[in-house]
Amino acid sequence: MCNRYASKTALVATAVLFYLCIVERTGFGQKRDEVRISLRQAIEMALANHKDIELARQNARLADWDLKSVISQYEPRSTFNSFYEHTQLPINSFLSGGVNGSVIQSDLMAGYRLEGLAGRGGGSYQVDFSSRRFTTNNIFAALNPQYPSDLSVRFTQPLSRGRLVPTRLKDIEIAKKNLQLTDTEVRKIATETIINVKRAYWDLVFARNRMTIQGEIVRDTRAQLELNTRRATTGSLAVSDVYRTEARTAESEQSAYQTAEAVTRAENTLKNLIVESAASDLWEASLVPTDVLDSAETSVTLQQALTAALDNRLELQESDIAREINAIEQRYFQDQTRSQVDLVSSYGLAGLGGNPNSLIRSLAPTAVPGFLEGAYGQSLVNLLDNRFNSFRVGVQITLPLHNHEAEAKLGRALVQSERVSTQREKFKQLIQVDVRNAYQAVSIAASQQQAAAVVRLALEKQHASEERRLNVGYSTNDVVLERQIGLAAARLSEMRAQTEHQKALADLERAMGAALDANRVVIRSR
Repeated sequence: MCNRYASKTALVATAVLFYLCIVERTGFGQKRDEVRISLRQAIEMALANHKDIELARQNARLADWDLKSVISQYEPRSTFNSFYEHTQLPINSFLSGGVNGSVIQSDLMAGYRLEGLAGRGGGSYQVDFSSRRFTTNNIFAALNPQYPSDLSVRFTQPLSRGRLVPTRLKDIEIAKKNLQLTDTEVRKIATETIINVKRAYWDLVFARNRMTIQGEIVRDTRAQLELNTRRATTGSLAVSDVYRTEARTAESEQSAYQTAEAVTRAENTLKNLIVESAASDLWEASLVPTDVLDSAETSVTLQQALTAALDNRLELQESDIAREINAIEQRYFQDQTRSQVDLVSSYGLAGLGGNPNSLIRSLAPTAVPGFLEGAYGQSLVNLLDNRFNSFRVGVQITLPLHNHEAEAKLGRALVQSERVSTQREKFKQLIQVDVRNAYQAVSIAASQQQAAAVVRLALEKQHASEERRLNVGYSTNDVVLERQIGLAAARLSEMRAQTEHQKALADLERAMGAALDANRVVIRSR
C-alpha cells in the first residue's frame, strides 16, 4: 500500500515539474528570454511596426504623389524641334526661276514652343518661335540665303463653361480632399491599433496572473495529496479520501496546462500587434507586462462622452470630407451644363534678313530695303523692332444640341449629396449607440469589480477563520484546501473583472474618439 501511494506521489510530482517546465521553459528545455514591457512601450511599438498602419501611411504617400501629379498639369511644357529639308522640283514654267530644268531648295529650321495653363480662370497659352535658313537656286528670289523668323503668342480664355471651375482645378481640389481622407484613415487605423493593443495587453496581464494563482493551487493540492498519502499509509485516513485528493490534484494540473496555453495565446496576440516582422527575436521571448491592474474610474459623464464623440469621431470627419468632395463635383457639373464660349486672341511678329540677289539688285536697286540686308542677326532685329506683325481677336462658341451627359452627372451628384447627408445621420445614430453601450459597459464592469472585491475579502476572512479552526483542531486540511481553492477562484474573478474594466475603458476611449489624445499619440501620416 505504501509503495503504491509513494509511486503515485512521485507521478504527481513529475507532472507538476513538467507543468513548471511548460510555464518557465521552451519545448527544448531552454529558458526563454524575458522581455519586460509596459503598456506605453507596447503602444509605441505597435504604432511603429504594425503593418496596417504602414499600409495606411503608404496610401497617404500615394495620395500625396497623386496630388503632385495633378498639380503638375499646370506646369509649362516646352517642345523643341529642328530639321533639315532638301528638295529638287522640276519646273513647268520659265517664271519658276529654276536653272537647268529644276528648282533646288535647302531649308534648315529650328522651332521652340512653350505652352501651359493659366493658374486661374481656365485659360491656356501658347508661345511659338521659329527661325530658318533658306537657300534656293531660284533666280527670282530677292534674298538668298534668307533667314525668316517668327514669334507668336496665343491665348484662349473661357467666358462661360470652364472659367469658374476648370477641369484641372476640380481635379486638384478633389486630390487634396482624397489626401485628407488618407490622413484620416491613418488616424483611424492608429486608433483601432491602440485599442487592440490595450485589450491584448490586459488579457496578457490577466493570463499571467491566472498562471501564478493556478501554480499556487497546484502547489497546495500537491502538498495536501502528500499529506493524505502519509495519513492513509498509517491508517488514519480512508483510501477514498486519497483518491478524491488525487483527482483534485489532477484537475488543478489540467487547469495549469490550459492556463499555460492561454498565456502563450495572449502573448502571440500581443506580439502580432507590436513586432516588426516574422523574423523578429521577440517571437522567441516571453513578454512580462510591467503595468498592473488597478481600479481606475472614469470621471466623464454620458453627455460629455456623447459630445466628445460627435466632435472627434473620424467617421464624421470622413463624412465631412465626402460632403466637400460632392460640393466640388456639383459646382463642376453645374458649370459643364453651360455653353462653351471662348475668347481667342493671338499676336504674331515676323522678321526677315538675308543676302540680296545680285540679279534682282541690278534690275531693281530699291527692291530690297536696307533693313533686310544681313544675316540671321538682322532677322532677329527686325523681329524685335515689331516691323511686321499680325493680331487676331475672336469668339468661339460651341452650342451642343443636347447636353444630357453633363445633366446626368449633375443629377447624380445631387443624389449623392442626399446620400452623404443620410449616411452622416446614420453615423451619428451609430456613434450614439456605440458611446452609450461603451459607457454602460464601463459602469457595469466597475460594479462587477467592486462586487468581486467584496467576495474576495469575505473569502479571505473565511479562509483565515478556517485556518484558526484547523490550528485548534476543529477543522481539517481538506476543508482548508477547499477554502484556499475558493479564495483563488475569487481572486481570479476579481482580476477578470479588473481586466474587463480596463478593456471597457479602452472601448470608451475609442467610442469617444479620444484614444489618440488619451494616450498622448501624435500621428504623422507622411
